[in-house]
Amino acid sequence: MRVLVRRCWGCRPAGGGPDARPSPQWRVLAGVCASSGGEDGRDVRVREKPPWRVLFFGTDQFAREALRALHAARENKEEELIEKLEVVTVPSPSPKGPPVKQYAVQSQLPVYEWPDVGSGDYDVGVVASFGRLLSEALILKFPYGILNVHPSCLPRWRGPAPIIHTVLHGDTVTGVTIMQIRPKRFDVGPILKQETVPVPPKSTAKELEAVLSRLGANMLISVLKNLPESLSNGRPQPTEGVTHAPKISAGTSCINWEEQTSEQIFRLYRAIGNIDGWIGVRSVMLKKTLTATDFYNGYLHPWYQKDSQAQPNQCRFQTLRLPAKKKQENKIVAMQQCIK
Repeated sequence: MRVLVRRCWGCRPAGGGPDARPSPQWRVLAGVCASSGGEDGRDVRVREKPPWRVLFFGTDQFAREALRALHAARENKEEELIEKLEVVTVPSPSPKGPPVKQYAVQSQLPVYEWPDVGSGDYDVGVVASFGRLLSEALILKFPYGILNVHPSCLPRWRGPAPIIHTVLHGDTVTGVTIMQIRPKRFDVGPILKQETVPVPPKSTAKELEAVLSRLGANMLISVLKNLPESLSNGRPQPTEGVTHAPKISAGTSCINWEEQTSEQIFRLYRAIGNIDGWIGVRSVMLKKTLTATDFYNGYLHPWYQKDSQAQPNQCRFQTLRLPAKKKQENKIVAMQQCIK
């Protein structure tokens, strides 16, 4: 049997009252009906139950775990949850591409590079850490819309870096939300499923990502098993408690020793310290305030360590300012090495 799903971006009053909170309209009609033209002008005959045809959008390690779960479900012929699975990822400077592309290639899944999304027929889309705003025209190509696996308890931490901001702000509880994508804005659609977990003490963003990625993958499979029902029971996000998780900039990595507490600095390290192994410092308070360059020149360079054999060209940042005497000593050493 197939069903007709009529999708509308408009809202209806929840509970029937004129002042009730709005919720998205999703009407699932049993049987096969003639197209009558919904508010979006698109009535689509779709499957009533699995197996689903899925197009996955993702990039990073968090998304890779969701893709792995979908792929495992497709390979499980007894359960018959996923019939077709294809992948969309984004361009990457790495020859191998982001983790999602690497997994897709390894698993021999069809891969498209954004903005190419292929031309096949799908029942539902799935997004995890994709970082691109999807148009209404694209969303409407999927009879059941597009689901988003988001690693926070929405509406807290809407945006591209929820896990980092969870650690950075010292949250003690977090979670994963499976929501339905809406056009024009990130992370504002109705909630289909949400689960909370405690944030492990002193955990890094990378460690927390591993926990939430497994939780999110399991929740996604659970929603797909009862997709029409999950969509019908979706609830709008609360209007209170909205916070935003913007991308991390270079400025975020700087420590303000005069204003930040030791706990805040430790959170900063756990949140972004593993991104590239460095935390920015504008100044350091010792006997007097030193700029980051002066501190590096005076305390971190190996030339100021006893019996150092380091050569000037080994300075990673090319910031060393040697005194005249030290420069002369280096020239003499260089000349001696040339004579030898």
